[in-house]
Amino acid sequence: MEQFKDILRLIRWSNVLFVGALVWLMEKWVAVPILDKAAFGEQLPWYILLLIMLATMLIAAGGYVINDYFDVKIDRINRPDEVIVTRTVTKQAAMQLSLWLSGTGIVCGLLAAWWLRSLSLGIVFVIVPGLLWFYSSSYKRLLFIGNLTIALLAALTPMMIAMSNVAVLELRYGIILPYTTLVHDLYAWLGGFALFAFLLTWIREIVKDMQDQMGDRELECHSMPVVWGETWTKVFVTALILLTFAVIGHLWYHILPFPISWTSLSTRYIVLGVVTPLSGALWLLWAAKIPSDYKTCQQVIKFTMFLGMLYSIVIVRGL
Repeated sequence: MEQFKDILRLIRWSNVLFVGALVWLMEKWVAVPILDKAAFGEQLPWYILLLIMLATMLIAAGGYVINDYFDVKIDRINRPDEVIVTRTVTKQAAMQLSLWLSGTGIVCGLLAAWWLRSLSLGIVFVIVPGLLWFYSSSYKRLLFIGNLTIALLAALTPMMIAMSNVAVLELRYGIILPYTTLVHDLYAWLGGFALFAFLLTWIREIVKDMQDQMGDRELECHSMPVVWGETWTKVFVTALILLTFAVIGHLWYHILPFPISWTSLSTRYIVLGVVTPLSGALWLLWAAKIPSDYKTCQQVIKFTMFLGMLYSIVIVRGL
């Protein structure tokens, strides 16, 4: 029983469930309303959506396991009480578990891509596990490369829903001019969520590096806090948060189909559900001095990302 609990912790079950929920939210609360507005209705069959959800969840779980496999030495320094690989799960078992999870995820993804006749989607499901492997083994130890890799992979999740729905449209109706606006809307709306996921994930990964900098220094990893120092890393993260605010402001003022008024649910949600907690994370960042402070900060950023994705339920009223 104890080992089973450790395996659940190893695959980061809560994060994996969030990935699956994100796929579902992007399909049901963003893509489907856009299709309904264009009088098409839901296009993606439930079993294809299920395959895509399983693929992303399994590949994510495999990525978490392989990350812990390669990070045993660093984790023994940064969080010795939380080490699972080599304590209750052997390195061989961890490697086998990662390969099984990632392999099953690839199969699910390729089945969905085959049904949709989408080569690009199939390539995504093959490349992502490879990137997670190289990230864990080497990329994460390089300045910028590791953080950007994870941020880009996070942004791919909403975009896969856009790719899948466009593939269904092309398969059923062909590529003809009247559908170009619909395709644009799918990519534009889901691309907005992808950009938000990219920025918040990038910010969180850098803050996580600040939390883990002790072990990174010991093993000569070239993370931003190790190379630049804490102060300049905080300046960089602050710039990213301000950029996020600027992007939200631009979308809010120029794109979103809602009035900028406190009586608007959209306005209240953006201010209270995204801007306020992210501002709190910025304050926590500059107040942080020890690893536990950075952990609290990155957890607030993670929660903000979750709330930001739930905004999909709000925007459906304006589509």
